[in-house]
Amino acid sequence: MKPLRTVLMIACACAATLTLAQGLPQDPPELTGPTPDPMEAIPAAPLERYVTDDVRQMRAYPEQPPIIPHSIEGYQLSVNANRCMSCHKRENSLGTGAPMISITHYMTREGQMLADVSPRRYFCTQCHVPQADTEALVQNTFTDMAEMGANTAGEQ
Repeated sequence: MKPLRTVLMIACACAATLTLAQGLPQDPPELTGPTPDPMEAIPAAPLERYVTDDVRQMRAYPEQPPIIPHSIEGYQLSVNANRCMSCHKRENSLGTGAPMISITHYMTREGQMLADVSPRRYFCTQCHVPQADTEALVQNTFTDMAEMGANTAGEQ
């Protein structure tokens, strides 16, 4: 009796495996890209165009780092040089007309003032980015508080 039960269990397991295998795709997905020849050259997607009108944009929320309203293509930003500071550093901003970097960029984490830009704030593009003229990747339903009818202090 036990050998018959074992044979029936094996038969059922095989039938289930075959049924499952029939529902799976037979060919693995292609990993080489859109062309049948992986060595064939395909055109790259066009690069985005950056907004370079030098108009300062309204910030969407408090403490948002401002976007860069001009081209930074070719700017050197390394441990040895920071092209942004040639215009935006406190000493240079008056002569260039560029907005001075925030005083928080001259502070340590503990709030101690430094004579020069803090090393943690030296690499500008870790927070500030140029604005690309592209369509949104996802739908945005952001509404500013002013557009929602909120009254500001003193308007009552």
